[in-house]
Amino acid sequence: MEFGIVELSRLQFAMTAMYHFLFVPLTLGLSILVAIMETVYVMTNRPIWRQMTKFWATLFGINFVLGVATGITMEFQFGMNWSYYSHYVGDIFGAPLAIEGLMPFFLEATFVGLMFFGWDKMSKVAHLVVTWLVAIGSNFSALWILIANGWMQNPVGAEFNPMTMRMEMSDFFEVLFNDVAQAKFVHTVSAGYVTASVFVLGVSAWYMLRARHTELARRSITVAAVFGLASAFSVVLLGDESGYSATHSQKMKLAAIEGMWHTEPAPAPFTVFGFPDQQARETHYAIHLPFMMGLIGTRSLTTEIPGIADLVASAETRIRSGLIAYDALMHVREARDAADPAVLATFEQHSADLGFAFLLRKYVDDPRTATEDQIKAAANDTVPTVWPLFWAFRFMVGLGFGFIATMAYFFWRASFRQMVCPRWALHLAVWMIPAPWIAAEMGWFVAEFGRQPWTVDGILPTAMSVSELSVTEVALTLAGFVTFYSVLFIIEMGLMLNYIRKGPFQDVDETEAWNARHKDRLAGRRNADAIATPAE
Repeated sequence: MEFGIVELSRLQFAMTAMYHFLFVPLTLGLSILVAIMETVYVMTNRPIWRQMTKFWATLFGINFVLGVATGITMEFQFGMNWSYYSHYVGDIFGAPLAIEGLMPFFLEATFVGLMFFGWDKMSKVAHLVVTWLVAIGSNFSALWILIANGWMQNPVGAEFNPMTMRMEMSDFFEVLFNDVAQAKFVHTVSAGYVTASVFVLGVSAWYMLRARHTELARRSITVAAVFGLASAFSVVLLGDESGYSATHSQKMKLAAIEGMWHTEPAPAPFTVFGFPDQQARETHYAIHLPFMMGLIGTRSLTTEIPGIADLVASAETRIRSGLIAYDALMHVREARDAADPAVLATFEQHSADLGFAFLLRKYVDDPRTATEDQIKAAANDTVPTVWPLFWAFRFMVGLGFGFIATMAYFFWRASFRQMVCPRWALHLAVWMIPAPWIAAEMGWFVAEFGRQPWTVDGILPTAMSVSELSVTEVALTLAGFVTFYSVLFIIEMGLMLNYIRKGPFQDVDETEAWNARHKDRLAGRRNADAIATPAE
């Protein structure tokens, strides 16, 4: 198997996944914000909230359509580029993907049309229910995808069948309630809420700077700041939970993120800054926060977190154990129904380490013929490249705390300063719009790159998972996907910017009717809008 195929296949899936995830977080968060705005409209019957709902729903719809278009092709890649992976773990991985297609996807597809075209054909309450069902469907789609991904990070509820050479599901509910999957779901969804909040905040700030649609912008900033502040706090707290779960299920990833080359005495410090040197196995110029990593990773002051060197030694031990399992497996397959019970017992005893023996397939066709040097090399392969993980994680965390500070500031302005904001703050909100997407992409990079060299952690190495394709075939499809997705991204950006420049559509008849019923209140509101003009 050519190593170039593995790298190209990984790059292709990474590119398509990262393009797709440009649309996902905004869909998750904006669906909830639109539902909140329509809820306020139904409760107050004020036309401005209907106008807000329709405007932000239009931007949601553009993003939603392109998110669906880019997401469908990803599922086909499992059969195209990762056929052995699909064969080996399809019994487990395919179940949540199928449910994702059958339940949330159809829930969204059924109700999204009613959401956009049912305003004058349904009662207000019925339309509100439809809007909330669209939001729930969007979030349920993320749930099933992240259950599938969480199983790849922490493969539970499945057993290896030596007769079929495949993983088979043994407990669906264990897969469903996998701790890693649940932590990833709430963390990812919260990140989507932050993304939408920053987006709404930035666009509204742009309107405020130009003194356009100020009534809509002021209310949108208030909703975004309140929702975004709660979401930003939850992202940090739920990220802490993901770190705690990694201590048990993905020790090597956690050690690489920390640049922790050797096991530290409990409680381990958190490395705020440093330059990881993989060759020297040392982090230069490291600045530590005492006790913090121990508290985050173990919730205690007495439990050690193993370092990379100790984990490599453990991987070598597991490779040797896996070789025993692999040898027994070959005998079982040769004997079939007449397999020696003692051989079966040996296989069962070491079967948990079989995946580590598969790491040797990168070097030899038959792992049993591997040399000592190849075993040591395979053990060292369990260490991902440390420096990009180290810095991507810190960049993501830094942005997360920046979101908390920004949302807290605008929440304070909305709550206690009648939405009077200095122009520098409004400019900051506009320039911050891309930041949550950068943080989300960094998060996925840490999650997926940190799992290497595994496709399914501890079970199936990435080098074994790919299809038997030529370098030319994968390179051509990679170029095609990148070109096509780039065109879609440009189209989406053009449509979004066009609708933002055009601004919200005003329902003149309903607005005039409401104004006629509330003349005195309208006069007071105009005075408030004058006060809320951006300060120099």
